[in-house]
Amino acid sequence: MKKLFTGLSLALSIMMIAQKLPAQKGQLALYSYQTFGCDVKGYFDSSKYKKEEIDGTYKLLYPLTESPFSSLIVFNPAKFDQVRNHSTQLLQQVEKEYLERKKELTELIIIDLPIWKTQHAEAIQLLENQYQLRKALLMGYTDPQSLRNSKFYNTCKEYIDAMTTQDKQKMYSAWKSLFEPQNNEKTDAGIKDAFNAKWNDPRKDDYAIIDLMNAFSKCANHSFRHKADEEGTLFKTFEKVFTKIKRNCDEP
Repeated sequence: MKKLFTGLSLALSIMMIAQKLPAQKGQLALYSYQTFGCDVKGYFDSSKYKKEEIDGTYKLLYPLTESPFSSLIVFNPAKFDQVRNHSTQLLQQVEKEYLERKKELTELIIIDLPIWKTQHAEAIQLLENQYQLRKALLMGYTDPQSLRNSKFYNTCKEYIDAMTTQDKQKMYSAWKSLFEPQNNEKTDAGIKDAFNAKWNDPRKDDYAIIDLMNAFSKCANHSFRHKADEEGTLFKTFEKVFTKIKRNCDEP
């Protein structure tokens, strides 16, 4: 009987050791990602983090920081006409791009730390502001008066007032000021020539709207952009998840 108990005890011990071994081997898991010209392999403790939350946090930091909206660059009357003539379709496209990105952001699973919760909330707010600005621009190219109802009116009032005034001289004055030197800087001869060419063009008024609209866009965009993470704090915090990192970077 004693031998029987000893045998059973030994068998149970072996089974318990066998059950523990896979868990120990599986603790370090691989997460591959790219950043700043490097292919990176990070090894994390799977008992502390889930791959989905690491992936969600990485997306929040890198792929989802770019604007989701198609390019909208207007610098000449031909493009100006194109945007005005297709404003309905372009607005529909913006709505589609906005909803896709919003769904992607709201469904992210992120690492449960205050820094990532804050970053997540800021990313959603940034998207909302980008969306409102893109709509304002598309509607503004068709009807500048619509900009008076924009959420950015008080912030960028000078440009909107110049585009919607009944006094063309005021519009021209605001337009011309965009090309004048700031502080003690000298105006580049090429800039002067470019402005003079627009001033003497038959579609002078359209050029004025185009340049003032671009100034408004820049002003509005700066009003909601957060300061860049120049110290790389967010990525440094992200990489603390990994117990070991291997990088394969492009040669400079």
